[in-house]
Amino acid sequence: MNESQWPEAPGSTRSVVIGGGTMGADVAVVLLRASSPTVVVEPNESLHSGIREKIAGNLDAIGKAANIGMLTIASSIDGMDWPDIGLVIECVPESLDIKRKLFRELSEKAPAHTVLASNSSSFPISQIAQGLETRARMVGLHFFMPAHIVPLVEVVQGPDTDKALAEALATFMRRCGSVPILVRKDIPGFIGNRLQHALAREAFALIQAGVATPEDIDAAVRFGFGFRYLAAGPVLQKEHAGLDVHAAAAATIYPSLSNAQEPAAVLADKPRQGKLGMKTGQGFYGWDPESIEAEKQRYERALQGALKVLAKELPSIEP
Repeated sequence: MNESQWPEAPGSTRSVVIGGGTMGADVAVVLLRASSPTVVVEPNESLHSGIREKIAGNLDAIGKAANIGMLTIASSIDGMDWPDIGLVIECVPESLDIKRKLFRELSEKAPAHTVLASNSSSFPISQIAQGLETRARMVGLHFFMPAHIVPLVEVVQGPDTDKALAEALATFMRRCGSVPILVRKDIPGFIGNRLQHALAREAFALIQAGVATPEDIDAAVRFGFGFRYLAAGPVLQKEHAGLDVHAAAAATIYPSLSNAQEPAAVLADKPRQGKLGMKTGQGFYGWDPESIEAEKQRYERALQGALKVLAKELPSIEP
Protein backbone atom coordinates (compact mmCIF):
# COMPACT_ATOMS: atom_id res chain seq x y z
CA MET A 1 0.00 0.00 0.00
CA ASN A 2 0.98 3.64 -0.31
CA GLU A 3 3.20 4.47 2.67
CA SER A 4 1.64 7.95 2.87
CA GLN A 5 -1.43 6.23 4.30
CA TRP A 6 0.35 5.10 7.46
CA PRO A 7 -0.89 7.19 10.43
CA GLU A 8 1.34 10.00 11.65
CA ALA A 9 -1.12 12.62 13.01
CA PRO A 10 -2.89 11.44 16.19
CA GLY A 11 -5.71 13.94 15.83
CA SER A 12 -6.78 12.43 12.52
CA THR A 13 -6.21 8.79 13.51
CA ARG A 14 -8.84 6.67 15.22
CA SER A 15 -7.11 4.20 17.51
CA VAL A 16 -8.18 0.99 19.23
CA VAL A 17 -6.58 -0.42 22.40
CA ILE A 18 -7.50 -4.05 23.02
CA GLY A 19 -7.36 -4.85 26.72
CA GLY A 20 -8.53 -2.50 29.46
CA GLY A 21 -6.12 -3.53 32.21
CA THR A 22 -3.52 -1.26 33.78
CA MET A 23 -1.35 -1.13 30.66
CA GLY A 24 -4.22 -0.74 28.21
CA ALA A 25 -5.82 2.09 30.20
CA ASP A 26 -2.50 3.94 30.43
CA VAL A 27 -1.78 3.50 26.71
CA ALA A 28 -5.21 5.00 26.04
CA VAL A 29 -4.14 8.09 28.01
CA VAL A 30 -1.06 8.44 25.76
CA LEU A 31 -3.32 8.42 22.68
CA LEU A 32 -6.06 10.61 24.12
CA ARG A 33 -3.68 13.30 25.34
CA ALA A 34 -2.78 13.82 21.67
CA SER A 35 -6.47 13.95 20.69
CA SER A 36 -6.58 10.55 18.97
CA PRO A 37 -10.18 9.29 19.21
CA THR A 38 -9.70 6.02 21.07
CA VAL A 39 -11.73 2.85 21.64
CA VAL A 40 -10.72 0.66 24.57
CA VAL A 41 -11.94 -2.91 24.14
CA GLU A 42 -12.56 -4.74 27.42
CA PRO A 43 -14.77 -7.87 27.42
CA ASN A 44 -15.57 -7.56 31.15
CA GLU A 45 -18.27 -4.89 31.17
CA SER A 46 -18.16 -4.60 34.96
CA LEU A 47 -14.75 -2.93 34.57
CA HIS A 48 -15.87 -0.28 32.09
CA SER A 49 -16.81 2.45 34.56
CA GLY A 50 -13.55 2.00 36.49
CA ILE A 51 -11.51 2.19 33.28
CA ARG A 52 -13.22 5.41 32.26
CA GLU A 53 -12.72 6.88 35.73
CA LYS A 54 -9.02 6.02 35.77
CA ILE A 55 -8.39 7.43 32.30
CA ALA A 56 -10.37 10.59 33.11
CA GLY A 57 -8.31 11.14 36.26
CA ASN A 58 -5.02 10.81 34.43
CA LEU A 59 -6.15 13.16 31.66
CA ASP A 60 -7.33 15.70 34.22
CA ALA A 61 -3.92 15.57 35.93
CA ILE A 62 -2.24 16.83 32.75
CA GLY A 63 -4.85 19.43 31.84
CA LYS A 64 -6.52 17.30 29.16
CA ALA A 65 -9.79 16.56 30.94
CA ALA A 66 -11.91 17.53 27.93
CA ASN A 67 -10.31 14.74 25.86
CA ILE A 68 -12.24 12.10 27.80
CA GLY A 69 -15.02 12.85 25.32
CA MET A 70 -12.90 11.13 22.67
CA LEU A 71 -12.96 7.83 24.58
CA THR A 72 -15.27 4.94 23.79
CA ILE A 73 -15.27 1.67 25.73
CA ALA A 74 -16.46 -1.44 23.92
CA SER A 75 -16.86 -5.10 24.84
CA SER A 76 -15.72 -6.62 21.54
CA ILE A 77 -13.93 -5.87 18.29
CA ASP A 78 -17.02 -7.07 16.46
CA GLY A 79 -19.13 -4.38 14.87
CA MET A 80 -16.43 -1.71 14.83
CA ASP A 81 -16.25 0.86 12.07
CA TRP A 82 -13.06 -0.70 10.71
CA PRO A 83 -12.58 1.54 7.65
CA ASP A 84 -12.17 4.46 10.07
CA ILE A 85 -9.50 2.82 12.27
CA GLY A 86 -5.84 3.60 11.60
CA LEU A 87 -4.09 1.95 14.57
CA VAL A 88 -4.74 -1.07 16.80
CA ILE A 89 -2.61 -1.65 19.91
CA GLU A 90 -2.94 -5.04 21.59
CA CYS A 91 -2.60 -5.05 25.40
CA VAL A 92 -4.02 -8.49 26.23
CA PRO A 93 -2.44 -10.97 28.70
CA GLU A 94 1.13 -12.09 27.93
CA SER A 95 0.22 -15.40 26.29
CA LEU A 96 1.43 -16.22 22.80
CA ASP A 97 -1.67 -18.29 22.05
CA ILE A 98 -4.01 -15.45 23.11
CA LYS A 99 -2.09 -12.93 21.05
CA ARG A 100 -1.95 -15.13 17.96
CA LYS A 101 -5.67 -15.80 18.12
CA LEU A 102 -6.41 -12.08 18.40
CA PHE A 103 -4.18 -11.13 15.47
CA ARG A 104 -5.74 -13.85 13.32
CA GLU A 105 -9.08 -12.17 13.97
CA LEU A 106 -7.61 -8.75 13.25
CA SER A 107 -6.13 -9.98 9.98
CA GLU A 108 -9.67 -10.80 8.85
CA LYS A 109 -11.36 -7.64 10.12
CA ALA A 110 -8.88 -4.75 9.87
CA PRO A 111 -8.46 -3.13 6.42
CA ALA A 112 -5.10 -2.81 4.69
CA HIS A 113 -4.42 0.72 6.00
CA THR A 114 -4.72 -0.28 9.69
CA VAL A 115 -1.45 -0.67 11.62
CA LEU A 116 -1.54 -3.72 13.90
CA ALA A 117 0.71 -3.30 16.94
CA SER A 118 1.47 -5.53 19.93
CA ASN A 119 2.54 -4.27 23.34
CA SER A 120 4.12 -7.63 24.16
CA SER A 121 7.13 -7.30 26.43
CA SER A 122 8.58 -10.70 25.62
CA PHE A 123 7.26 -12.22 22.38
CA PRO A 124 8.92 -11.08 19.15
CA ILE A 125 6.38 -9.68 16.69
CA SER A 126 7.62 -12.28 14.18
CA GLN A 127 6.30 -15.05 16.46
CA ILE A 128 2.93 -13.37 16.83
CA ALA A 129 2.72 -12.67 13.09
CA GLN A 130 3.80 -16.15 11.99
CA GLY A 131 1.71 -17.37 9.05
CA LEU A 132 -0.38 -14.21 8.75
CA GLU A 133 -0.71 -12.22 5.53
CA THR A 134 -0.71 -9.04 7.63
CA ARG A 135 2.98 -9.44 8.64
CA ALA A 136 4.08 -6.31 6.77
CA ARG A 137 1.82 -4.07 8.83
CA MET A 138 2.44 -5.77 12.17
CA VAL A 139 4.88 -4.14 14.58
CA GLY A 140 5.85 -4.31 18.23
CA LEU A 141 4.94 -1.22 20.24
CA HIS A 142 6.34 -1.82 23.71
CA PHE A 143 5.46 0.65 26.45
CA PHE A 144 6.89 0.69 29.96
CA MET A 145 4.67 0.89 33.04
CA PRO A 146 3.17 3.31 33.80
CA ALA A 147 2.86 4.01 30.08
CA HIS A 148 1.43 7.52 30.46
CA ILE A 149 4.37 8.61 32.66
CA VAL A 150 7.42 6.70 31.38
CA PRO A 151 8.22 8.42 28.05
CA LEU A 152 9.99 5.54 26.26
CA VAL A 153 8.21 3.34 23.73
CA GLU A 154 9.97 0.73 21.60
CA VAL A 155 8.91 0.38 17.96
CA VAL A 156 9.97 -3.16 17.10
CA GLN A 157 10.41 -4.21 13.48
CA GLY A 158 9.94 -7.84 12.55
CA PRO A 159 11.75 -9.24 9.50
CA ASP A 160 8.62 -8.62 7.39
CA THR A 161 7.55 -5.30 8.91
CA ASP A 162 7.28 -2.45 6.41
CA LYS A 163 10.10 -0.08 7.42
CA ALA A 164 8.07 2.94 6.33
CA LEU A 165 5.34 1.79 8.71
CA ALA A 166 7.78 1.57 11.64
CA GLU A 167 9.13 5.04 10.94
CA ALA A 168 5.63 6.49 10.57
CA LEU A 169 4.57 4.89 13.84
CA ALA A 170 7.63 6.37 15.56
CA THR A 171 6.58 9.80 14.26
CA PHE A 172 3.03 9.15 15.50
CA MET A 173 4.26 8.26 19.01
CA ARG A 174 6.54 11.29 19.11
CA ARG A 175 3.53 13.47 18.34
CA CYS A 176 1.79 11.77 21.27
CA GLY A 177 4.57 13.11 23.52
CA SER A 178 6.42 9.79 23.86
CA VAL A 179 10.08 9.08 23.12
CA PRO A 180 10.16 6.30 20.49
CA ILE A 181 13.20 4.22 19.64
CA LEU A 182 13.42 1.89 16.65
CA VAL A 183 14.38 -1.69 17.43
CA ARG A 184 15.70 -2.80 14.05
CA LYS A 185 16.06 -6.52 14.86
CA ASP A 186 13.27 -8.56 16.42
CA ILE A 187 15.21 -10.07 19.33
CA PRO A 188 13.80 -11.35 22.65
CA GLY A 189 13.41 -8.58 25.21
CA PHE A 190 14.04 -5.86 22.61
CA ILE A 191 16.34 -3.12 24.01
CA GLY A 192 15.00 -1.82 27.32
CA ASN A 193 14.32 -5.20 28.89
CA ARG A 194 17.62 -6.66 27.72
CA LEU A 195 19.48 -3.82 29.43
CA GLN A 196 17.37 -4.21 32.57
CA HIS A 197 17.93 -7.97 32.72
CA ALA A 198 21.67 -7.62 32.17
CA LEU A 199 21.77 -5.37 35.24
CA ALA A 200 19.38 -7.59 37.23
CA ARG A 201 21.42 -10.73 36.51
CA GLU A 202 24.48 -9.13 38.08
CA ALA A 203 22.45 -7.66 40.95
CA PHE A 204 20.99 -11.02 41.99
CA ALA A 205 24.34 -12.75 41.48
CA LEU A 206 25.90 -10.29 43.95
CA ILE A 207 23.13 -10.98 46.47
CA GLN A 208 23.57 -14.74 45.94
CA ALA A 209 27.31 -14.44 46.59
CA GLY A 210 26.77 -12.46 49.79
CA VAL A 211 28.52 -9.39 48.42
CA ALA A 212 25.61 -7.06 49.16
CA THR A 213 22.09 -6.97 50.56
CA PRO A 214 19.04 -6.18 48.38
CA GLU A 215 18.84 -2.81 50.13
CA ASP A 216 22.43 -1.92 49.25
CA ILE A 217 22.00 -3.08 45.65
CA ASP A 218 18.98 -0.79 45.28
CA ALA A 219 20.84 2.12 46.89
CA ALA A 220 23.86 1.62 44.60
CA VAL A 221 21.63 1.99 41.53
CA ARG A 222 19.26 4.72 42.72
CA PHE A 223 21.83 7.00 44.35
CA GLY A 224 24.87 6.11 42.24
CA PHE A 225 25.10 5.44 38.53
CA GLY A 226 21.32 5.20 38.10
CA PHE A 227 21.06 8.79 39.34
CA ARG A 228 23.40 9.85 36.54
CA TYR A 229 21.42 7.90 33.95
CA LEU A 230 18.62 10.44 34.19
CA ALA A 231 21.07 12.94 32.72
CA ALA A 232 22.92 10.65 30.29
CA GLY A 233 22.54 7.04 29.15
CA PRO A 234 25.34 4.47 29.45
CA VAL A 235 27.00 5.47 26.17
CA LEU A 236 26.79 9.25 26.55
CA GLN A 237 27.82 9.07 30.20
CA LYS A 238 31.06 7.35 29.20
CA GLU A 239 31.69 10.09 26.65
CA HIS A 240 31.72 12.44 29.64
CA ALA A 241 33.99 10.19 31.70
CA GLY A 242 36.29 9.10 28.88
CA LEU A 243 36.06 5.97 26.77
CA ASP A 244 39.65 5.09 27.61
CA VAL A 245 38.78 4.92 31.30
CA HIS A 246 35.71 2.82 30.63
CA ALA A 247 37.51 0.42 28.29
CA ALA A 248 40.27 -0.13 30.84
CA ALA A 249 37.78 -0.76 33.66
CA ALA A 250 35.76 -3.05 31.43
CA ALA A 251 38.80 -5.19 30.67
CA THR A 252 39.28 -5.71 34.40
CA ILE A 253 35.64 -6.20 35.44
CA TYR A 254 34.04 -8.08 32.54
CA PRO A 255 35.73 -11.45 33.22
CA SER A 256 34.18 -11.59 36.70
CA LEU A 257 30.65 -10.54 35.73
CA SER A 258 27.89 -13.11 35.89
CA ASN A 259 27.14 -14.85 32.61
CA ALA A 260 24.67 -17.31 34.16
CA GLN A 261 22.16 -18.84 31.76
CA GLU A 262 19.52 -19.19 34.49
CA PRO A 263 18.28 -16.84 37.23
CA ALA A 264 20.27 -16.92 40.46
CA ALA A 265 18.81 -19.26 43.08
CA VAL A 266 18.20 -16.34 45.43
CA LEU A 267 15.71 -15.03 42.84
CA ALA A 268 14.35 -18.29 41.41
CA ASP A 269 13.56 -19.66 44.89
CA LYS A 270 11.25 -16.75 45.76
CA PRO A 271 8.37 -17.69 43.41
CA ARG A 272 8.69 -21.34 44.46
CA GLN A 273 8.22 -20.19 48.05
CA GLY A 274 5.23 -18.03 47.13
CA LYS A 275 7.20 -14.86 47.84
CA LEU A 276 6.27 -12.57 44.95
CA GLY A 277 6.80 -9.14 46.49
CA MET A 278 3.84 -6.84 47.04
CA LYS A 279 1.46 -9.41 45.55
CA THR A 280 1.94 -11.75 48.51
CA GLY A 281 3.32 -9.46 51.20
CA GLN A 282 6.84 -10.88 51.06
CA GLY A 283 9.70 -10.86 48.57
CA PHE A 284 13.17 -9.53 49.33
CA TYR A 285 11.25 -6.95 51.36
CA GLY A 286 8.30 -7.41 53.70
CA TRP A 287 4.99 -5.73 52.85
CA ASP A 288 1.68 -4.92 54.49
CA PRO A 289 -1.19 -2.80 53.09
CA GLU A 290 0.15 0.39 54.68
CA SER A 291 3.73 -0.02 53.44
CA ILE A 292 2.50 -0.99 49.96
CA GLU A 293 0.40 2.17 49.70
CA ALA A 294 3.22 4.34 51.02
CA GLU A 295 5.71 2.83 48.57
CA LYS A 296 3.37 3.23 45.61
CA GLN A 297 2.88 6.90 46.48
CA ARG A 298 6.64 7.43 46.88
CA TYR A 299 7.29 5.68 43.57
CA GLU A 300 4.68 7.79 41.80
CA ARG A 301 6.14 11.02 43.22
CA ALA A 302 9.63 10.00 42.14
CA LEU A 303 8.49 9.21 38.58
CA GLN A 304 6.59 12.48 38.33
CA GLY A 305 9.66 14.32 39.62
CA ALA A 306 11.85 12.63 37.02
CA LEU A 307 9.35 13.55 34.33
CA LYS A 308 9.61 17.21 35.35
CA VAL A 309 13.40 17.06 35.16
CA LEU A 310 13.19 15.73 31.59
CA ALA A 311 10.26 17.88 30.52
CA LYS A 312 12.27 20.22 28.28
CA GLU A 313 13.78 17.25 26.43
CA LEU A 314 10.49 15.48 25.70
CA PRO A 315 8.65 15.79 22.38
CA SER A 316 5.78 18.28 22.27
CA ILE A 317 2.33 16.81 21.86
CA GLU A 318 1.18 17.55 18.32
CA PRO A 319 -2.33 16.33 17.52
